[in-house]
Amino acid sequence: MRTARDGAVLTVTLDRPDQLNAQTPDTWAALAAVGGGLDDGVRVVVVRGEGRAFSAGLDRTLFTLDPGTPGGLGELGRLPAAELQERIRRYQAGFRWLRAPGIVSVAAVQGHAIGAGAQLALACDLRVLTEDATLRLPEVGLGLVPDLTGTSTLVELVGYSRALELCLTGRAVGAAEAQAVGLANTVVPAAGLDGAVAALVTALTAAPVEASRETAALVRSAVRNDPETQDAAERAAQARRLAELAGQG
Repeated sequence: MRTARDGAVLTVTLDRPDQLNAQTPDTWAALAAVGGGLDDGVRVVVVRGEGRAFSAGLDRTLFTLDPGTPGGLGELGRLPAAELQERIRRYQAGFRWLRAPGIVSVAAVQGHAIGAGAQLALACDLRVLTEDATLRLPEVGLGLVPDLTGTSTLVELVGYSRALELCLTGRAVGAAEAQAVGLANTVVPAAGLDGAVAALVTALTAAPVEASRETAALVRSAVRNDPETQDAAERAAQARRLAELAGQG
């Protein structure tokens, strides 16, 4: 994995194209480290995959019941329950920071986004897909569950019934359907991915930084807050904005 900084924009690129950017526990640790190292100057994080796929999911070498393979299913399944859940919590930390206060995250998705790859795209605030992109959560067919923050973000995006269907069937969702159901913000030809992401990033960073961050926080809290609580959050945020603007006059 590599990172590149351009002013307020941080780009994180999965760079195992020969393995279709398959992920390992090292990937998730590296992602968590990026999240832990963010400074206040970062406003937008773009997550990409090198080559023809965003990420084909978990590295196939880890689909083994051999207890001697570090991070493999066999090794994990033999851990005491508390230790195993702590291990998974650390894995989840590589995904959850992508909706941290202060940033907006954008997934630039081409080709396959399967399993952990789909969950990484879902962890981001926004998704730009190419026309050939597909998302799929096949975990249940492998006797597993989506455990990298995917269930909560999926329900937020598409609602309970559709999320349940996608998780239990593990079927592929093409780009056109993804846009229709709210998984994709934009779908573009493969050659247009870079330009579409750049245009979106420009739009996201055009507004004053504090107004942008306050608004993002409000939209995120609206998913879970009851109306009265959300109304109060809006009042408090606007009071902070007006006080700052008045102080500049």
